[in-house]
Amino acid sequence: MLAFTIIGMTLFGLLMIVSAGAVYSETRFGSQWFFAVRQAIAACIGFAAMFVVWRIDYHVWQRIAPLLFVITSAFLIMLFVPGLSTEIYGARRWLSLGPISFQPAELIKITLIFYLAALFARRSRARMCDIYEGLVPFLVTIGGISFLLVNQPDVGTLGLILCVAGAIFFVAGARMSHLMFLLLSGIVALFMLIKTAPYRMERFMTFLDPSIDAQGAGYQIMQALIAVGSGGILGRGLGHSMQKFNYLPEPVGDSIFAVIAEELGFVGAGSVVLVFVVIAYLGYYAAMRAPDAFGRLVAVGITTWIVVQAFFNIAAITSIMPLTGIPLPFISYGSTALVVTLFATGILLNIMRHGRV
Repeated sequence: MLAFTIIGMTLFGLLMIVSAGAVYSETRFGSQWFFAVRQAIAACIGFAAMFVVWRIDYHVWQRIAPLLFVITSAFLIMLFVPGLSTEIYGARRWLSLGPISFQPAELIKITLIFYLAALFARRSRARMCDIYEGLVPFLVTIGGISFLLVNQPDVGTLGLILCVAGAIFFVAGARMSHLMFLLLSGIVALFMLIKTAPYRMERFMTFLDPSIDAQGAGYQIMQALIAVGSGGILGRGLGHSMQKFNYLPEPVGDSIFAVIAEELGFVGAGSVVLVFVVIAYLGYYAAMRAPDAFGRLVAVGITTWIVVQAFFNIAAITSIMPLTGIPLPFISYGSTALVVTLFATGILLNIMRHGRV
């Protein structure tokens, strides 16, 4: 059921990229199929990776978790090496190694899950409650990644990673007082990040009232809300969005849910939300049935990653939280994100395969 759900969501994403990106693609690249073709290639690679790792015993990742984490952390560091990274909208998130270009932040999501799961799977709950056995190793690991992501800057991905890491830490048996300390520290750190960066403060203020700068910082959310509101119950019809005609920024990226709501209405948008609820249920059910601690923690990490990322995207587009630039899993355009997410889903399927009856 999970495999068919993921495949269906990915194919639906390709359909929506064809619809949402035709005008945007024609305007930028002279071909309405530019985004669709590249996403289709990424989907083929991702499906191949998903089916391969579905057949590989997930314990393999436990043995090589530290190595993978070191390599992907090195990729994040390489973003700050002149000539190796590409700056887009003021952020360095793309690493270019010869003909290959990818986002290291997408890779660090899965390798961090492997690393934390492998680290905590060997420790009893008594050891996890100890500040030096549980909290300190967690803070050291997360602190290094946080520093690199903040300086890209990519605070949206940082928030997602902190949620995923916190979920793994909680399920591994962390002391509640340690979790509360992490939560309060995160709130204070978020406040400081907003205060020290004018563009973050501007984004936060437009979240409170997008109309104060409707043609500037609040433009994207205003256009997204127009798209969502104009969809009504059943929508304008597939391919009949008006906002995609160069009104809505990034219609194939983090704004694609607004196009879904406009074309397919409340029914279509609500169905997308429901599918992510199903993924959450199946993923956490797999974690409960996992035969060992490593499998349980990896399943929790992957499921939390997909579900929280979906929540961040949908909440931002519907003005429930500030815009983060986080893509919608399986649906938004993004080759690295799609391949890595499908790869992670294959691991989740393998954990389900080994689960207790």
